[in-house]
Amino acid sequence: MKLNRLAVIAVVGICLSFPASVFAEPVTINWWHAMRSARGKVVDTMIQKFNESQSEYVVVGTNKGNYDETMNAGVAAFRAHKQPHILQVFEVGTQTMMQSGAIYPVYQLMADTGNAIDWSNYLQAVISYYMDADGNLMSMPFNSSTPIMYYNLSMFEKAGIAPLSKTEAITWDELGEITKKLIDAGIAPHGLVTAWQSWTQVENYSAIHNIPFASKSNGYKGLDCELTINNPMLVHHIERLKTWADDKRFMYGGQKYQGPKSAFISQNAAIYIDSVSGIAKLKKAVHDFKWDAAPLPVEASMKSPQNSIIGGASLWVLTGHTEKEYEGVAAFLNFLASNDMQSYWHKETGYFPITLNAYNQLKEEGYYKENPLQAIGIDQLNRTVPTEISRGLRLGYFVQIRNIINEELELVWNGKKTPQEALDNAVKRSNIQLRTFEKTYN
Repeated sequence: MKLNRLAVIAVVGICLSFPASVFAEPVTINWWHAMRSARGKVVDTMIQKFNESQSEYVVVGTNKGNYDETMNAGVAAFRAHKQPHILQVFEVGTQTMMQSGAIYPVYQLMADTGNAIDWSNYLQAVISYYMDADGNLMSMPFNSSTPIMYYNLSMFEKAGIAPLSKTEAITWDELGEITKKLIDAGIAPHGLVTAWQSWTQVENYSAIHNIPFASKSNGYKGLDCELTINNPMLVHHIERLKTWADDKRFMYGGQKYQGPKSAFISQNAAIYIDSVSGIAKLKKAVHDFKWDAAPLPVEASMKSPQNSIIGGASLWVLTGHTEKEYEGVAAFLNFLASNDMQSYWHKETGYFPITLNAYNQLKEEGYYKENPLQAIGIDQLNRTVPTEISRGLRLGYFVQIRNIINEELELVWNGKKTPQEALDNAVKRSNIQLRTFEKTYN
């Protein structure tokens, strides 16, 4: 019995010598996101790998629906004091999140938790979208993409048109000649179709040509900004597309992506502008013809085009949690930014890696030689240092503004308004939204 008592005393003594954290339950970190289907499975794998890599924290990922639904769920949860630690929000919600009073800025989180991050190692055209006016990163980029141009290579070959460069953009004039040749020869029912028309034909067109989308550096320098999309260069661009619509060189396939993508896959349109994340979808869906991709067109007068801008979403850290929980949040965000995770995310989804280290590692491994389509968007995004105009957009009620632009452009395509009338009205209606937002948050 004495031996047993001594053994018990020894065991108790050993247990007391360990810190309490050894026996503590891991800290739970909740992440609400909008990734579903195949992308949702990739997210689940990344979470699993983090949880297996250490024992202090357990990340629990929860899909809350689409982007709108996820953001609304986060807002409702915050009001009820039941907010997650991390919330994925699409890029058009950036200004709303920044003004919400509900966020713990990522740059501050990393500094407070002792993580010395070299932000210059991140792709500047990606992180600049989520920075404040002083250059501080407010949220962590996650799924970032940019639009590129896909084309039916089989139709091009039939018309005797050479394949397009994957690095040098053709001009809009050249695109007009290509689509005319395809239509006149009866090879393609329609020339160009574009998804997400505000994002591709207004927002990215403006960024690439360094034209302000809005005053105050596209809203970065003040809530009292106004839209400027009724400028002569953009009016001319929409006039050109309307002319092309009249002779079938352009077709309107709907506001989002389903209609335009279907038009391309069914060979009802020879050229298709959409996100780089469409590469994986087209690889699975297209079996009847050869296709390829190229950078977005530029105006002939633009000798040195600027970078395109991103779409997608970022991860926002919400206030109201403990110091220990925030240490776990920082550890998880660092894990997501690691080379292995960024390479995995990029390869599985088509979204960009967010760090230069991950991008350079992929290059060294020969990934882009084997998958040249994946390099088109990255090269286009990084071809110049972003300016105050091409770094992105910072507008309140941006979801509503995009809807307004889409509605006004539809009136152009169906002949009810001239491009000037439509863009003038888009500016007028959008400025009402901006003033309402300014009044709410000032």
